[in-house]
Amino acid sequence: MLTKFETKSNRVKGLSFHSKRPWILASLHNGVIQLWDYRMGTLVDQFDEHDGPVRSVQFHRSQPLFVSGSDDYKIKVWNYKLHRCLFSLIGHLDYIRTVEFHQECPWIVSSSDDQTIRIWNWQSRTCVSILTGHNHYVTCASFHPKDDLIVSASLDQTIRVWDISTLRKNTVAPSDDVLRSKQLSQINSDLFGGVDAVVKHVLEGHDRGVNWASFHPTLPLIVSAADDRQVKIWRMNDSKAWEVDTLRGHMNNVSCVLFHARQDIIVSNSEDRSIRVWDAIKRTGTQTFRREHDRFWILASHPEMNLLAAGHDSGLIVFKLERERPAFAVSGDYMFHVKDRFLRCYKFSTQSDTQVILIRRPGTTSFTQGAKRLAYSPTENAVLICSDVDGGSHELYTIPKESYGMGEMLQEVKRGMGGSAVFVTRNRFAVLDKSSNQVQVKNLKNETVKRIVLPAIADAIFYAGTGNLLCRAEDRVFIFYLQQKMILAELQTLFVRDVVWSNDMANVALLSKHTIGIASKKLVHQCTLHETIRIKSGAWDENGVFIYTTLNHIKYCLPNGDSGIVRTLDAPVYITKVSRDTIYCLDRDGKNHAIVIDATEYIFKLSLLKKRYDLVMGMIRNSNLCGQAMIAYLKQKRFPEIALHFVKDERTHFNLALESGNIQIAVAAAKEIDEKDLWYLLGVEALRQGNAGIVECAYQRTKNLERLSFLYLVTGNIDKLSKMLKIAGVKNDVMSQFHNAMYLSDIRERINILENTGHLPLAYVTAAVHGIRDIAERLAAELGDNVPSLPAGKLPSLLRPPSPILCGGDWPLLRVTRGIFEGGLDNVGRNVQEEDEEEAGADWGEDLEFLDVENMPNADINVALEYEEMHEENEEGGWDLEDLDLPPMTDTSDTASHANSSVFIAPTPGMPVTQIWTQKTSIAAEHAAAGNFDVAMRLLSRQLGMKNFAPLRPLFLEVNMGSQSHLHAFSSAPVMSVAVSRGWNEIASARGPPALVFKFSQLAEKLKAGYKAFNMKKLPEALQLFLSILHIIPLIVVDSRREVDEVKDLINKAKIYVLGLKMELKKMEMKDDLVRQQELAAYFTHFDLPLNHRRIALMNAMEACFKTGNYSAATNFARRYFQTNPTVESQIKKGRQILQASENKNDAYQLNYDFRNPFVVCGATYEPIYRGQKDVACPYCSSRFVPSQEGQLCSVCELAEIGSDASGLLCSHSQLR
Repeated sequence: MLTKFETKSNRVKGLSFHSKRPWILASLHNGVIQLWDYRMGTLVDQFDEHDGPVRSVQFHRSQPLFVSGSDDYKIKVWNYKLHRCLFSLIGHLDYIRTVEFHQECPWIVSSSDDQTIRIWNWQSRTCVSILTGHNHYVTCASFHPKDDLIVSASLDQTIRVWDISTLRKNTVAPSDDVLRSKQLSQINSDLFGGVDAVVKHVLEGHDRGVNWASFHPTLPLIVSAADDRQVKIWRMNDSKAWEVDTLRGHMNNVSCVLFHARQDIIVSNSEDRSIRVWDAIKRTGTQTFRREHDRFWILASHPEMNLLAAGHDSGLIVFKLERERPAFAVSGDYMFHVKDRFLRCYKFSTQSDTQVILIRRPGTTSFTQGAKRLAYSPTENAVLICSDVDGGSHELYTIPKESYGMGEMLQEVKRGMGGSAVFVTRNRFAVLDKSSNQVQVKNLKNETVKRIVLPAIADAIFYAGTGNLLCRAEDRVFIFYLQQKMILAELQTLFVRDVVWSNDMANVALLSKHTIGIASKKLVHQCTLHETIRIKSGAWDENGVFIYTTLNHIKYCLPNGDSGIVRTLDAPVYITKVSRDTIYCLDRDGKNHAIVIDATEYIFKLSLLKKRYDLVMGMIRNSNLCGQAMIAYLKQKRFPEIALHFVKDERTHFNLALESGNIQIAVAAAKEIDEKDLWYLLGVEALRQGNAGIVECAYQRTKNLERLSFLYLVTGNIDKLSKMLKIAGVKNDVMSQFHNAMYLSDIRERINILENTGHLPLAYVTAAVHGIRDIAERLAAELGDNVPSLPAGKLPSLLRPPSPILCGGDWPLLRVTRGIFEGGLDNVGRNVQEEDEEEAGADWGEDLEFLDVENMPNADINVALEYEEMHEENEEGGWDLEDLDLPPMTDTSDTASHANSSVFIAPTPGMPVTQIWTQKTSIAAEHAAAGNFDVAMRLLSRQLGMKNFAPLRPLFLEVNMGSQSHLHAFSSAPVMSVAVSRGWNEIASARGPPALVFKFSQLAEKLKAGYKAFNMKKLPEALQLFLSILHIIPLIVVDSRREVDEVKDLINKAKIYVLGLKMELKKMEMKDDLVRQQELAAYFTHFDLPLNHRRIALMNAMEACFKTGNYSAATNFARRYFQTNPTVESQIKKGRQILQASENKNDAYQLNYDFRNPFVVCGATYEPIYRGQKDVACPYCSSRFVPSQEGQLCSVCELAEIGSDASGLLCSHSQLR
């Protein structure tokens, strides 16, 4: 048994696979129905409207429906897309045991403890036939896959086969006679069970009650299971049915049994805690699987895949009986594989597949079903086929060259024990004997040549080069050299399922269930890659990239561990070879496929990794590489200068230019966009680089006069600082005037400013301290008795800013060589040939012997310095020395070390915590906390279809500010920004996810406040509260799957109230339209509200209809109101009065409202959308709309685009695992 998925829950009584999606339904004994994704291992949905144990459940083959039967006597039909029950079928008088859809007709068959079988039409929601005849509980009833038959099992120890062909004829094409006798047939059906279904066969043979019976998919066979611990096989024809054989082996009641859809086997399970597999031809048991404590109750098989499921006391298990991976071996241009009864050879160059030899005798089935691995020796043309049959065995075939294409020849086979066997030389192969932990080296006659004891316990061996074995232990692998009997290398790893060597044997991929480990030929670990779903196969391409498949993707893995998706798969495949842009693979049926892929992305990344920049530049010029993912990858790998060439958006261009330090491109982009925020960022970066000219320009564009004044101060530009003082005076900015006066050390101007603003005491103190006596005396006369006293014994000192170290130009920068990507691509597509330009004539500028250093940009300052140094070196140029034949100088270690020591390498900055937050997360709230608002918006657009982010803007800012803190170390140091992480501890430091200001508990409080406002009829206030819940939910993060479900439930609740409150406010605006008021009130009563609020809605609708004379509608609302068991006496009295006054009266107005036909309300037009009518939904809040609203903004949540595709809400890391 290969377990694919397992759950822990209450007792599982019913199971059903979805025919297309990887889903399984499980009905539990506690009344809950669970919908699981067995591929991802996640709970998709949960339904809990039944009041008792749910004993059976089944998907419809084509519609988004499933049916369930329970001990509450109800059959419920559900729509899993709408997440709700559509209707209930009531008629059974006791517990319902099984329910099942018909393959073609709109029928459901149900069996019950009321000793009847009923057939229902789920479209008309009526019972079309009742089958009576059993005299005890009917435990099972199911349709035949093709014929008009039903098989049923009962505790009266019989199995009955029913013929329903008459029912089909009457249903599909009723005759005139049938139509005339319809009333009589209905009476017969009610009294005697009807004549549409008759008993064809009664099978008796079990000694106790029969628990299960099922048809064979194609043959006229029935298999049954009973409390007598036996499984019986029955055969039938048109006239009779008889017992064929009995299968014995179970030790307790047999709960369920079925035929396998693809193989000649029978699977049964029992209360003896076992699942047994029986050979349907030999009628013997082949396998038994047991659990220690759990009894099995139900079995289910997938309609199209080789999957089975079993329900037991504590959950369910999805499993396969054997692996479906085809056994194959690749040698050069050929691939050998096992299919059906033959060994086949596939030639890659011609894509031809031929039969080679027959590998088992016709009629035997045991061996190829267990073929697990295949090895091939090209020199000897020999094949080893390994299997798990008889505890592990192998078969050796030698292929005659003349047998290619013949296929029917049965070759001599040499068999041996040991399921792990590989060729180690051209004519020797090794077999692992697990019992003695020995490797047996055999020749092609299957004779043991040598026995070698392994130094460590191994459970499998793989090829690792000539004379070497790669042995798999429990927690490691090691390479064993057979000749020297020694371990060459070993590596700690997870349990390895398969080993794939590169073509040159330089690297090896170790494939586990969810992990790929890449190592060198000496088992030096290079990288490890983790996948959430199962890894199926892999192969190396000629560039050293590992291409592998999962259940639904073809992916690649680079030598450094970077990975990505090549393409999506419809069905799992197993890669055999990768050749350039073609992947050759086998499917589960053994068919060969050649899939053409686009390898540009991973070749580009590999070229970057290997620093093949010439290839990178060629691919940038000639290929169509683009997309946010590629830009993000280049930024992550610190290649923003390359990412610049992929970007056409000016804003992204600007950000990448800043990140790469290319200030000139950033200036050009800022001029194009011309936004204040971008100029500010440009000023910060230019200031970091010391480019004072661009800093000045940026401050001027942003009109940041204070920063501009300070810039002039630190650069010593006194003239412009004086102009700033005049500008501040014109703008009447007193503080700016005073600051500029302080920067200029202009005492008289400071006194003048203080005097003009009325601060005469401060003006007097300033004049007196600085010794300006004439002004001080004048101010003292004006102050009179209020002259402030100066402290005695203090020596005044002039308050002046320090002189700047460097006046004027930009900061000096290190001179570096121009990068290959900074200029190599600038002239792409331009016919620029700078070398062809003519040199200037000798008369131009010969008399210029000076350089204007002050006005040079950064890059030219070093040129000027070198120019001066060159002249200094050539001062003795008049002394021409003779050319001597001297030997070349040899570099000494001293000079070399001195040269190395003179090179300054700037340290690279560490990774910011905000970048760590966003590295491996797809949760929008965490990107918003890190300040990546554009990424957060893209994620919300992809996950929830959002297109209006205006309501989220203040929330984004609040989340971002809430995850940052600022510390002030000391006065002369800048303020430090500190990222606040969630769940911080000393070990994890600050590398956890960001702390978020919005929590799920706060939303629960908002929900209560909304309920309270609704009760008090504060409708606008309640609407704002519920709408704020919908706006905040995309920016919260929860921990568990249970909380994820609670968040989704909260979205549904908030959505209902937002729509309902908007309808109520609309109703208040339409005072003159009485009909529309009644319609809106009527629609609101059908919303899924709490009981007390539903009573309010019903009372509101009842009063509105009664006032306008719609007495029939008022009576309907009054009756529905009393069904809620009201408790408020005044409302009860009013309801009774309305009911008495309205009975037997008609409506005065015709309303667009039919309470008998289920409907949902359009969120835009507030019109009903009845069942069967087309509609579209909001991908976020799931509100329904008429099709004409598709593409519009959702008027309920005010965020998402109606009808857009979205992957769903992602608000927990548990959803990513």
